Amino acid sequence: MSKEQFENSVKNILETIGEDPNREGLLKTPNRVYEAFKFMTKGYNQDPHVVLNEALFTSSNDEMVLIKDIEFYSMCEHHLLPIIGRAHIAYIPNGKVVGLSKIPRMVEVFARRLQIQEQLTEQIADAIRDVIEPKGVGVVIQARHMCMEMRGVEKVNSVTTTSALRGMFRERDTRGEFLNFINSASSIKY
Repeated sequence: MSKEQFENSVKNILETIGEDPNREGLLKTPNRVYEAFKFMTKGYNQDPHVVLNEALFTSSNDEMVLIKDIEFYSMCEHHLLPIIGRAHIAYIPNGKVVGLSKIPRMVEVFARRLQIQEQLTEQIADAIRDVIEPKGVGVVIQARHMCMEMRGVEKVNSVTTTSALRGMFRERDTRGEFLNFINSASSIKY
């Protein structure tokens, strides 16, 4: 779809809900919506495997690596409304580690696509498993869904939690350690 077609579609939506797309406040709205959607769905033009492969390093570390509270924004594929959440991701290296900034970048790649939270969680776990080839990977995502808060059941502040566990993270001890780390208060003061 071209930019012009997209903008015309936005004008049609505005007219359908009873608005005048030619009034002053809405004149630039079709272009703004186009630019916003281009940004919010830029993950379709990025490959998470490339992001992770750019910073793989040999390492003798065989203990859990955890990055928690990775903030993200996505959009529900059912209603095109925001999903606002945090991802907690850990893996146990198997001879290789990845640059720490690559994990949040990879989350961003998947989050910047139309999504359901369950699939987002799986995609992140599978990408880490496939590229880093760790002994195990765990992903927990906690998010608020505006499709539940702004419409439908209108349950404000409800949080959905999903998880994906691979390899050693399916074992009770490793899973427990991972969940304890996620739930522990941070010792770093901001």
